[in-house]
Amino acid sequence: MATKQQQQQSSESCDRDGEDGDKGGAETPLTQAQPLANSAPDGGWGWVVLVASIVVLALTLAFPSCMSIFYTDLQKQFNASNSVTSWVPSIMTAVLHAGGPLCSVLVERFGCRATVIMGGVLSGLGMAASAFTNSIVELYITAGVITGLGFCFSFQPAVTILGHYFVRRRVFANAMSSTGTALGLSTLPTLSNYLHTEFGWRGSFLVLGGVLLNCCVCGAVMRPLGPRKPRAHKQMSNGSAVTSKEGTNCLASCFHRHMAFDQFCNNQRYRVFSLGVTWMMLGFVVPLIFLIPYATDNGMDQSKAALLLNVLGFVNIIVRPAFGLLFNLAWFKGRHIYVLSIALLLNGLSNNICCIAPTFPVLLIYMLCYGLTMSVVGTLLFTVLMDIVDMNRFLSALGLLAIMESVTLLIGPPLAGSLVDRTGEYTYVFLASSITVVSSALFLLVSFYWLDRRDTAKKESSPAPAPIHSPDCQYIKVSAGGTDKHTAIQTERVTSV
Repeated sequence: MATKQQQQQSSESCDRDGEDGDKGGAETPLTQAQPLANSAPDGGWGWVVLVASIVVLALTLAFPSCMSIFYTDLQKQFNASNSVTSWVPSIMTAVLHAGGPLCSVLVERFGCRATVIMGGVLSGLGMAASAFTNSIVELYITAGVITGLGFCFSFQPAVTILGHYFVRRRVFANAMSSTGTALGLSTLPTLSNYLHTEFGWRGSFLVLGGVLLNCCVCGAVMRPLGPRKPRAHKQMSNGSAVTSKEGTNCLASCFHRHMAFDQFCNNQRYRVFSLGVTWMMLGFVVPLIFLIPYATDNGMDQSKAALLLNVLGFVNIIVRPAFGLLFNLAWFKGRHIYVLSIALLLNGLSNNICCIAPTFPVLLIYMLCYGLTMSVVGTLLFTVLMDIVDMNRFLSALGLLAIMESVTLLIGPPLAGSLVDRTGEYTYVFLASSITVVSSALFLLVSFYWLDRRDTAKKESSPAPAPIHSPDCQYIKVSAGGTDKHTAIQTERVTSV
């Protein structure tokens, strides 16, 4: 009887899920992870999706650092200071993260595939429009807001869909997808430098806008797991369509649900992790923005300075897959956060190498050290988040974390630029970045160690259930036949426990 009721409940639940999927459009929303987790292939078409995710991350996460190729030209074109010019990559990176909740709503409504394609169109049009700007404020809007929002719509669904296609090999899949950032760092600076030499910054922005449209191709292969649902056309009792007011309320409800404030308030590990990562982002990406201006300001050729970012990318490409296989071992389960914290600590300390001398050999050593530690951070960042929250809340947790990061990502580069304007030295930027990243690493390391010790102490102090020692213990066996008018009770003696 119980089995029959469970089957009926399961059938009703599936029917409700199907109806919800119809509300979302042509694709089943990937935020409803429970029916998808059971069908995760851990391979097959998932490898195609993984390759597409790598390309998307190469075109989105690595792109803001390439703006340093055009940093000096933008300064001269608009007669702007370091702090004013640095707002361009800062706004781009901040919007990339701040659009997380809106991206989460779009993924639930339209699915990952449509959202990634939409992001590709936005980023391509925004970057192409940047070629025709006549002021730095217009560049803030086109290259900063529009392109950054397109990056957000492409990047976050590409990461989320991997969590549904891979469960057993999730760490390896995340590590491989993170090589997309490395792939972008190893190719985009060279491409940008070549375009800058041939066409100038305006022509380069126009061509790069076309390159970003490849995100649409990558999004097209990200088909949803499970059967496709036909679009449901719901009508009201009078036969008219759903009003725009009801659609607005639905959108507001979805937005509120995907902010994950409940996780931040109730999940202490997520709260600590999000605060530590948010503080880390204040100085984590700043060295990549100011590395080429620092090198060229001290007499290094720009093509040679751009080679440093290529070295960073190649180090990540070589190292990240190996780290993905290593951290997928059973010994690292539950220890990912500690490896991440130690890598952040070493990453922050490596920024001090830049202060030794602005020569190519010194900066090359810096890129090697920075690249190794950055590889570990990129490999484990999303894996740790997936360990902390359930997969059905991952997208909302990522959205809230991203919007928190956007604040520090927005103010970090302008603060660093202001520091350069006041002191006239780039070395202070790398020192400030070192202090910020090191302090965030220590915060994460100490906090999670304390949380683990507290949880262990609670388990040890909780009373264990008393074992049954008496051989005279009895249990009641109840049997009810379909034709019986009463319940028969039979007592048996337990001979062993």
